Amino acid sequence: MQPLKTILIAGGGSAGWMTAALCSRLFQGLYEIVLVESEEIGTVGVGEATIPAIKKFNELLGLDEDDFLRKTQGSFKLGIEFRNWWRKGESYLHGFGVLGQDLGWLRVHQYWLRMRELGREGDFNALSINNAMALSDKFMRARADMAESPIGHIAHAFHFDAGLYAKHLSTYAQARGVKRREGKIVDVTLRSDDGFVQSVTMDDGEVITADFFVDCSGFRGLIIEQALKSGYEDWTHWLPCDRAIAVPTERSAHFTPYTRSTAHDAGWQWRIPLQHRTGNGHVYSSKHIDDDEAERVLLSNLDGAQRANPLRIRFTTGKRRKIWNKNCVSVGLASGFMEPLESTSLHLIQSAVIRMVRLLPDGGFDPANIDEFNRQTDFEYERIRDFIILHYKATERDDTAFWRYCRDMEVPATLQRKMDLFRANGRVFREDDELFTEESWIQVFLGQGVVPRSYDPLVRVHSDEAIARHLGDIETVIGKCLNVMPSHAEFVARTCQAPPLAAAPVPAS
Repeated sequence: MQPLKTILIAGGGSAGWMTAALCSRLFQGLYEIVLVESEEIGTVGVGEATIPAIKKFNELLGLDEDDFLRKTQGSFKLGIEFRNWWRKGESYLHGFGVLGQDLGWLRVHQYWLRMRELGREGDFNALSINNAMALSDKFMRARADMAESPIGHIAHAFHFDAGLYAKHLSTYAQARGVKRREGKIVDVTLRSDDGFVQSVTMDDGEVITADFFVDCSGFRGLIIEQALKSGYEDWTHWLPCDRAIAVPTERSAHFTPYTRSTAHDAGWQWRIPLQHRTGNGHVYSSKHIDDDEAERVLLSNLDGAQRANPLRIRFTTGKRRKIWNKNCVSVGLASGFMEPLESTSLHLIQSAVIRMVRLLPDGGFDPANIDEFNRQTDFEYERIRDFIILHYKATERDDTAFWRYCRDMEVPATLQRKMDLFRANGRVFREDDELFTEESWIQVFLGQGVVPRSYDPLVRVHSDEAIARHLGDIETVIGKCLNVMPSHAEFVARTCQAPPLAAAPVPAS
């Protein structure tokens, strides 16, 4: 075996410092790790909403949850509310965690569909502890000692300031031996015999060699694309949004434990409540609205005073054809871009780094490891892509050219099969290790108006009255749970209240 000795991480931000932090924790000094970043190069820094998997990443690092939230001005997230996606004026919640309680062989939504057929269905959100909490602005953590209660099955993620998170992890990683090198990379040298990356050259002329390179340089893909020419799969024909405008506002009085996504005429707007501010942004298609009008739409739909000038971002949804190429792995925006509709940006960083560690090569770089990494990564990206496309495709909106395009477009065969199966009898099956659970697909299908033609025939094992009692009991128990919970604001104030930050100056226009 030819062991690795040095690992160079090109770029900081969330991608670079999440990589550095986990590697420093797991490698325990086995390799020399150098992270190169320049304070002159900004980061996108709008990935502030997460999914529950981030808890596992923080646990791997040994971070205390309350301390992490204080240091990142964080709050809790139980799911995402979608407004105006299926129809204008309609909304639904995609909550984390379980849906109700199964009855016999079947998931609870099957019985709800039977009640719907009879005109006796209640609010579907009332069958989920996460959804009911979110819409009541309540929060508490799951109680492991209450496994028989809905309180034992609460699932949460976080909203936090991505820049503060990167800063927190930078301190963490450097305390564990990661060397930070300030400066810009101006050139990448490849080996003449096999095309592997040999070194990078800094703006002051220093040449830094390494055995293994992690490209966290953002959209430009300094190593993975500019040097290694890995190629890019463009998914804009399925996901036509290619621009975003982000702006922070003062913290709103409505301190929700969920993210909000509101569909507009040519895209959608996010709202992410943090302790010190609210993050807002408008993701849109430049073919259907110009930048100035998109900014006007965003600024006219804020619920707090603007705190900075809008930041404009251009992107192409898709992924590198080879996310690991030769002796370079790309992580974060260097590997691809998925719009933040389902808060997957930081998860894709997390999963890439964990997958890299699990398939870490020796100096020989056996292609089997690289091929397996790329196979797993391609699968993950494609299934997340399908889930996001579903939000656009399953709509009855025809009020603008943008929504008519989305409604009428052909979708990947992998998504079409899922849609056809659910339309038949309300069935959905999680494939391999795809990210989103059956509960997630069920909520988005129903929320976007994909109502099955029928339900699973085994629903009829139980009488209609037994089904009604079962659903009613779930609602009653969840209602009692809500009665003993504090509000989200009260819980944050009691457990993880962050100290105030020094006010940043508003840039001149």
